[in-house]
Amino acid sequence: MLGIGVDLGTSGCRAVAVDARQQLLATAQAALPSPVRDVSREGCIEQNPELWWDAVLTVLRRLAARLDPEVLDSKQDMALCVDGTSATLLLCQPNGTPLGPALMYNDSRSVLAAKRILEFAPGGSAARGAASSLAKAMHLSTAQMREISTPSWALHQADWIIGRLRNQFGDSDWNNALKLGFDPVELVWPEWVRQLLPAGIMLPRVHAPGTLLGPISAPVAKLVGLPARLMLCAGTTDSTAAVIATGACHRGDAVTSLGSTLVLKLLSKQPISAPQYGVYSHRLGDQWLVGGASNSGGATLRCFFDDRRIEQLSQSIDPSKGSGLDYYPLLAVGERFPIADPTMLPRMSPRPSDDVRFLQGLFEGIARIERDGYERLAQLGAPPPQRVLSTGGGARNPVWSKIRQRLLGVPVLAAERQDAAYGAALLALHPLIAKE
Repeated sequence: MLGIGVDLGTSGCRAVAVDARQQLLATAQAALPSPVRDVSREGCIEQNPELWWDAVLTVLRRLAARLDPEVLDSKQDMALCVDGTSATLLLCQPNGTPLGPALMYNDSRSVLAAKRILEFAPGGSAARGAASSLAKAMHLSTAQMREISTPSWALHQADWIIGRLRNQFGDSDWNNALKLGFDPVELVWPEWVRQLLPAGIMLPRVHAPGTLLGPISAPVAKLVGLPARLMLCAGTTDSTAAVIATGACHRGDAVTSLGSTLVLKLLSKQPISAPQYGVYSHRLGDQWLVGGASNSGGATLRCFFDDRRIEQLSQSIDPSKGSGLDYYPLLAVGERFPIADPTMLPRMSPRPSDDVRFLQGLFEGIARIERDGYERLAQLGAPPPQRVLSTGGGARNPVWSKIRQRLLGVPVLAAERQDAAYGAALLALHPLIAKE
């Protein structure tokens, strides 16, 4: 059997193919133009969905060309899953034609819609906020539907691409639909969501991520060089696919992303919602992926040192001993998690003359935020982490990992895989394995 994963990121599209043993068979990628920022409209960040489609066709053609022809010609089962950026949304006609540009995940212009949502949405809903899918759908229904008489789908990036591949639209998944207001516990669209949207907006059918939806359309299969028997699955978000890629699967498995910001994810048997901390949960099989994100992270380190200098200084750090410095590294005023304080000041002084000790203090400061973050999730009802899988650039620093392990008190491991496309490919394999 063969699983194909397609990841639509902010700057590019990537595809991977894996076999039944989860071994990588081929990869392909293509660049995407940056989203358009309209400086005349505050918070406006949008993109033409046809650019996504062109990139997906390109990577699938390249992937097919790199796969063994015998694999494609065999009768083995194969499926494809797509992940996309969370809360990137467009409106489209029933045949999939976009009504206009898509609003990107970080488009925050839908302020009036967000205020309206606050009147209806429960406190723990991920649909709250100007960057939510629901706020975007409400904004677009005003901006794009004035001259459209037919009902239109509200679809996320992954939803629409899967629809194009099938030539059948109107399907989504638990993870993407969360910020559109879908209830992942009851698995229904709440009535208050329907009340907020105009009658002409159609909400998608929502499936478990990885659910088989149907085969690729014959013309598209011929266009990209893949077999017409290829099945399409319900997708997921890019962050969820990246967690799946790490191999995290047991209750208490934690994933820390050490990128520009510090993002924590933890598998729990129950959902956790704490909007005051920006904490919400994605349903993942019979478990819940609880997440929180700090404003601290690698971007703070790069204010002082480049990557090469960090690597050099790290070699002189003794991770078994503390620096004696009590830092809370932030780029600017304000923290969201594990402390919710918009007035919180960065704490990165006094700065010692020794750069080695200064870097160690920064490492320890971010590690303490990580520790406090998992403690905050535990206070909210999540299990304590049993092990922490690390992703992002910081995961490659063994000294920092030892400091984090000392403070966390549990094994800290660099994830072997963190590629969202690989996670999507594993998700595509899941229903094929279940069939056997």
